Amino acid sequence: METLASIESFVRSAEAGSFSQAARNLGLTPAAVSKNVAKLESRLGIRLFQRSTRSLMLTEAGEVFLAQIKGGLDSIQAALANVENVAGKPAGVLKISLALAFGRDYVLPAVNDFINTYPDVIPDLHFDNRSVDIIAEGFDVAIGGGIELVPGVIAREIGRAHVIPVASPAYIAAHNMPTKPADLAHLDGIMRRSPQSGRLRSWTLRNAAGEEAHMELKTRIIMDDPEAMCRAALLDLGVAMVPRLHALPYLESGTLLRLLPSWYADIGPISLYYSSSKLMPAKTRLFVDFILMRFRELDIAGKFSASPRKK
Repeated sequence: METLASIESFVRSAEAGSFSQAARNLGLTPAAVSKNVAKLESRLGIRLFQRSTRSLMLTEAGEVFLAQIKGGLDSIQAALANVENVAGKPAGVLKISLALAFGRDYVLPAVNDFINTYPDVIPDLHFDNRSVDIIAEGFDVAIGGGIELVPGVIAREIGRAHVIPVASPAYIAAHNMPTKPADLAHLDGIMRRSPQSGRLRSWTLRNAAGEEAHMELKTRIIMDDPEAMCRAALLDLGVAMVPRLHALPYLESGTLLRLLPSWYADIGPISLYYSSSKLMPAKTRLFVDFILMRFRELDIAGKFSASPRKK
């Protein structure tokens, strides 16, 4: 009988469309995945993939074979997960996608506590501000915003991401303090470029009364990283629209000021994402529960919020 490793390498390569991506998902090298698939082809006496330097495509026989075995592989992996759950001994690599600053400042300390509680689990942390495909890229958990909620993925909201205008005390001292959104049009802007479209981000501010106002600034400098925007604001370059979680350390130290405290832009939820599999591995289930509990204790939702009732 062919090994489970060879069959899994074939199935994951077919799903990902490349040996390299399948290798990243499986925690192997591309050479190991390719070798596993070659062994399977030799055992079956058929070619499963058409290979080229740029693509990996299933042959007709490969498509038939994939349809026949994929459900069986999923059942075997679910059974293994079920045994792990029954045994109650979480172990193995836990692949996690994290937004850069949020992951570093808020998730990493909780991961440290999780490791101390469950020493046989090895977190594999991927820090990136992009929207990942949890299932296709083989992540157990993703924490951040803007991830598409596709079939098979569950999202647990942690808090809302609120963006606020900030500037340094020295910059504000040299200009008039804005009292309404329209006043921002006379100030220099540390603008943010969208990584998806390459265009400058525009913002619609709102307040607790439900009023809305379009925000305009004079473009002074353009960036694509909110942490760098905070640093630019510290250099007195102008006003930056940044998520409150990025600005919070500077607001607490007084090195940046929040402008128009009643106004903010809501850019959506920050959530914890994971597969909706009924037989979730114990390591994943325990990590999800641990992080959600820790974030409730730390009032992460309150730290994100720019509502006037929050300090």
